[in-house]
Amino acid sequence: MDSENLHRRLKKIIGQLNAIDRMIDEDVPCENILMQINASKSALHKVGHIIVEGHLEHCIKESMEKGDTDEALADVSTILEYYSRI
Repeated sequence: MDSENLHRRLKKIIGQLNAIDRMIDEDVPCENILMQINASKSALHKVGHIIVEGHLEHCIKESMEKGDTDEALADVSTILEYYSRI
């Protein structure tokens, strides 16, 4: 997993959230605030997607190569359950 990429993305999201907080204090129109909230949600969703991809590429693939297909399938199921809640 490319942790530098994830950290960079998370710092950007934190910046977006701080900007939203300021927008509320500055009485910015609701539409503009909601647009920024949506952008933050999308960015956070992308971080989750990258983490899921990394998990599939490393952990699941490793389990499959060892022959632990039941464990790998259970793990995929758990990951999909968590990710679908985002």
